[in-house]
Amino acid sequence: MKAGCTCDNCELKGLFYENINDVMIESICNSKIEQEFKKGDVIINSNDTITEFIYLKEGLVKLFKIAENGEEQIFTFAKPFDFVSLLSVFTYNRHNYSVVAIEPSITCSIQLSELNSLLESNNKFAISTLKKLSVVSDKIIQESLKIKQKNVKGRVAYILLFFSDIIYQSKYFSLPISRKDIANFVGVSTENVIRTMSEFRKEEIIGIFGKHIEIIDYNKLKKICELG
Repeated sequence: MKAGCTCDNCELKGLFYENINDVMIESICNSKIEQEFKKGDVIINSNDTITEFIYLKEGLVKLFKIAENGEEQIFTFAKPFDFVSLLSVFTYNRHNYSVVAIEPSITCSIQLSELNSLLESNNKFAISTLKKLSVVSDKIIQESLKIKQKNVKGRVAYILLFFSDIIYQSKYFSLPISRKDIANFVGVSTENVIRTMSEFRKEEIIGIFGKHIEIIDYNKLKKICELG
């Protein structure tokens, strides 16, 4: 479905509005396409031809590659106002990773040809786009380094705090991914994740109610994350 530029907090809107004139803005507003996805829907398939510049307006998605053994390798999660296609769009003709919705999500996209025209004709816009790309890349690198420096408990604490602090801003939330996905992302076995979360529950650091998590002792979980 098509829609006008009505997103007050839209990072994409900010990127364009700061750098291009009203005529170009109107053109983008008229051509951009919003699409809804259910949990589990594929937004981007690895090796698909890149034709669009895609931005996440609502929801939550995982970005991953398939390893030689057929297992997913999750390298980051994207939340609202993140660019989900930025890592491939200027480097390859085809996507080199997949994106799947882990919550009901809405994307906003514009044709890559239109974006390339803006980049070629507007230096300020090109520099702003490169800065956005740098932010995305730095986030993934820093996130990976933080996780690798931690032990198993520290890694599990990290992902729980990630969803609590960054995604949901709540100490009670529905975990949107499986224990296997957590293990995949933080680089430990699924059994280690299950065992660690059980230990956290026994120590009354967290409560587990099916898919729902309650962080009972936030300060202790934070300490485990920092020292782990």
